[in-house]
Amino acid sequence: MQKFIRIDMTTLKSTITEVPAKYAGLGGRALTSCFVNDEVNPTCHPLGKNNKIIFAPGLLSGTSAPNSGRMSVGAKSPLTGTIKESNTGGSASQMLAKMGIKAFVIEGKPADDQFYVIKLDINGVTIEAAPAEILGGCGNYEAIRILGEKYGAHVGIALAGPAGEYRMPAANISFKDPDGNMRSAGRGGLGAVLGSKNVKAIVIDETGAGKVPIADPEAFMAASKVFAKALLDHPVAGKGLALYGTDVLINILNEAGGLPAKNFTAGRIDFNDNFSGETMNATITERGGDGKVSHGCHKGCIIRCSQWYPDKQGKYITSGFEYETIWGLGANSEIKDFDTIAYIDRAMDDVGIDSIETAVAVAVAMEGGLIPWGDGDRVLEIVKEMATPTPLARIIAGGAGVVGKVCGLYRTPVVKDQAIPAYDPRAIKGIGLTYATTPMGADHTAGYCISGNILKIGADIDPLKKDGQIEYARAMQIGTAAVDSTGMCLFVYFGVADNPAGYQALIDMINAQYGINLSSDDVDELGKTVLRFERDFNKRAGFTNAHDRLPEFMEYEAIEPHNVVWDFSPEEIDEVMKF
Repeated sequence: MQKFIRIDMTTLKSTITEVPAKYAGLGGRALTSCFVNDEVNPTCHPLGKNNKIIFAPGLLSGTSAPNSGRMSVGAKSPLTGTIKESNTGGSASQMLAKMGIKAFVIEGKPADDQFYVIKLDINGVTIEAAPAEILGGCGNYEAIRILGEKYGAHVGIALAGPAGEYRMPAANISFKDPDGNMRSAGRGGLGAVLGSKNVKAIVIDETGAGKVPIADPEAFMAASKVFAKALLDHPVAGKGLALYGTDVLINILNEAGGLPAKNFTAGRIDFNDNFSGETMNATITERGGDGKVSHGCHKGCIIRCSQWYPDKQGKYITSGFEYETIWGLGANSEIKDFDTIAYIDRAMDDVGIDSIETAVAVAVAMEGGLIPWGDGDRVLEIVKEMATPTPLARIIAGGAGVVGKVCGLYRTPVVKDQAIPAYDPRAIKGIGLTYATTPMGADHTAGYCISGNILKIGADIDPLKKDGQIEYARAMQIGTAAVDSTGMCLFVYFGVADNPAGYQALIDMINAQYGINLSSDDVDELGKTVLRFERDFNKRAGFTNAHDRLPEFMEYEAIEPHNVVWDFSPEEIDEVMKF
């Protein structure tokens, strides 16, 4: 039987049951969003006892399907006040799936200030006091080392870092990857929710677990081979991301004039070569040592867009060094030294803070005069201060929206109080519609219109024109909600968007695993259903169409080099979610 686990932090007791019938056919984001909509009071305080946080592997997690190691975490967000699903790599999703755990939920709130470690193994759930040495500002790298010594190097670990302990709105949940480094359920402040439950860490021990059952192993393997070939044959999924990581986008977006610079006041910079994907590849290759140009964030990843970035002596600094973080600290905050950006990225992983939200908050703080433009050393100090937070560290960790209010600014790039990521919506219209209408707050992963607007994968739509953008943003959000439910990495889209056989192979793997007969229409309907869950929650939480809007300054401040503004009317924006 597949297990559905509830952990009550008020009583420190757990219950294990069969999966409720309504969740049996769901996984990942579909399961987390359905559950949150069902059981979390939309008007509750996100850090109060009535919020609940749920962890759910995807439908294909734990199998040999390529790139299927993602997991969804869901709750009401303390950053946005909306429903939130945050997605992560690492080892936890595959371990849970192999243990037969469909999902586990943490609810309630202890009466005292004691922090706890929750351990999940094949025998059930154990809740015990967290070791004192991993509390009170201990960084995530050290906490993982200590927990590994206590529970074994083989275990999976999820952590509320120091930022989560202090319940800061941009806190993430950090997950140990197969090499003992960090992956994150980054956006929306779910680390603060975990911290509000007084849960410091979740330890997952898969010892004794079997394999995920497959109804038709032969059909599954055949579909898996077709799917893997579709990914590896694609120039982006199979080559570009492995060579240059997601940072390959720095030069691409800069050339397109859609790279937000100096707190979204321009769309192009002249120092992009300081930290482009090509520069990253060359730097890692030259330095050698611990450096790795290509690396997977979980077992079975064949895209391998991650990397290990070393210092000048070849010693590891950080991994999963993503485009959005590099952009936010580099182009948007004018920090021009690549190593400094890498050290800040490591520090953000160590304290457990969302690197997109924090990087954008830094640029807003620079415009507000709290930090000098380009002062990477000061930014590194402030991020480290989040471990035992100073007032300024708390303000930055409150997110870009909080910083804008503190500084009295109108140019604050947020939607529903979540920072806008690394694509300017004035110059890339499709992603602007995603930012405006996704239930999650500004989130590029909710409907990656960069594919058709810039990369010309799956569509060819002029990023500077409105034509075709509404339909495209709608389709991308529906498709993404479905993919997020499978446990697949978002980047599999590159391999299947223009490859019908690859897309059918993804569906065939699900059918072979569960002995069912889904069609592409069924998958499409799944994505629509997920979005309906999420929009229903937000509506009951008090959100209306008026919240589905980009910052007003984008309507009248044109961005160079194309000299364009955001020009969709409210009525046009509202068309995106009509399905």
